[in-house]
Amino acid sequence: MNTAKFLDAKGLACPMPIVRTKKAMTDLQVGEILEIHVTDKGAKNDLAAWSKSGGHELLKVEEENDLLKFWIKKG
Repeated sequence: MNTAKFLDAKGLACPMPIVRTKKAMTDLQVGEILEIHVTDKGAKNDLAAWSKSGGHELLKVEEENDLLKFWIKKG
């Protein structure tokens, strides 16, 4: 997947992955994709809800051991 920006939020607890994601999205143009890596399991629901409420599209979620990877397209 062609991502415009990568955010490393590993080791951060709620609400920091959302706070950092929101800040990173401001740098993107509509239609660009942000890739986010987190270790906080709560981020799975949080980022899905945040994407929807913000008008963004959660394209994909992958889980590898303790790492969650998200791809969000800016709306």
